[in-house]
Amino acid sequence: AARGQYVFVFVNSRTSAMPQTLLPILSVSPTRALVDEKMEVVVENLPPGFPVTLHSFHHSEDKDHWEAYGHYITDHRGMVSVAEDFSFGGTYKGKAAMGLLWSMRPVPGSRKGLRLRKMNVRTPLLVNISVYSGHSAEGFRERTPLASTLIERWYIAPGVQRIKLREKGLRGTLFIPSGPGPFPGLLEMWGGGGGLVEYRASLLASNGYACFALEYLVPDEVDTRHNVPMNYFERAFNILKEHPQVIPDKIGLFGLSLGSILAINLATESPIVKPACCVCISGGHLHLDGPNLNENNDMIRLDENNHQIWREMGLATFNTSKLVEVGKINCPLLLVNGDDDQNCIRTMYHTIIMPCITQKMKAAGKEHLLTCVLYPDAGHLIEPPFSPHFRATRFHKNVIVVWGGTTEPHSEAQEDSWRKILAFLQHHLYSSPILQAKM
Repeated sequence: AARGQYVFVFVNSRTSAMPQTLLPILSVSPTRALVDEKMEVVVENLPPGFPVTLHSFHHSEDKDHWEAYGHYITDHRGMVSVAEDFSFGGTYKGKAAMGLLWSMRPVPGSRKGLRLRKMNVRTPLLVNISVYSGHSAEGFRERTPLASTLIERWYIAPGVQRIKLREKGLRGTLFIPSGPGPFPGLLEMWGGGGGLVEYRASLLASNGYACFALEYLVPDEVDTRHNVPMNYFERAFNILKEHPQVIPDKIGLFGLSLGSILAINLATESPIVKPACCVCISGGHLHLDGPNLNENNDMIRLDENNHQIWREMGLATFNTSKLVEVGKINCPLLLVNGDDDQNCIRTMYHTIIMPCITQKMKAAGKEHLLTCVLYPDAGHLIEPPFSPHFRATRFHKNVIVVWGGTTEPHSEAQEDSWRKILAFLQHHLYSSPILQAKM
């Protein structure tokens, strides 16, 4: 059968045996790469029409186990190429070159509400790729694979500097790309939940941007997160602007969730922050001095698993809040959202956020600065490409929040949006093309 076509072979996958003289060959290329690089997984030297399971396994920094797997049948040459052949079942189906990564999930029996996030970017995310005889869905750790290999996925490229900053009352980490510089800069801001998150900033630095990952929330402050003082971010922007390795008039703002709300507020309201461009993921144009979300706690809903759904609360907050005058934005603005975002009712993006921003910028003669991307069946947590999809995770204490999205389209949104984001940043922060870092 030609590669990429379905092959119907009647085999008992539980009892099928492989000739003892064959030694399967499993190759993964590259074995050491940045997390936004694709990999090729190929199995060779097996019998034609032989059922196998490709399996990935990761032991996280939180001591949890994650896995993904796909069911394949070898072609007439005894080969399987994950990039070109179809998975007939598993945590992903069809042709999916990176399915062994983006469909990862906690192994059965794990703690509830887990989210896989790399907290120490100085070490790689280690993933074991294995091939097993037959089509299996469980018990992988109790079986001996036909072949196995360990790969490294990095958020930080060789030569990128990681500098902890504790000055002027700020807490954060500055990542400087390798090379002579100076470089365009990015002030990177996350949403609620607390702590310092570095993995996206280090990946952006690996793609050529001096990126300041700013810590501005601690877990005890999540319920009052709209009361963040503007001058905190203005000081951070100035530190980036004054750094000798940063081009002072080529600094952008990059935010997710609350971080995107902060970015829009800074771009419109601050007399100090003059960004060259803004990237805003899963957010809107709420004013920072608007009502606290706690005022609409009665709008929180529970799903069948007792997980919190915030979309009605988000709609109520938008309907009662003062909105930012986005017509004052003077830089290119990229909005990235998923229309299954369970923090926001779908109609918020279709009828409130995007139309309102579009109309106000058009009225100000600045519609040409706005780019909107809305992904069907994608949720709130639009991460770097090939990151696992999380429909619901623990937010803080005993609260598990539903973020939304369906695994395959959400993963496609992550991959496509990352391409668009890097192209947007390159266009507005670089005057000439840059070479993407590789491991």
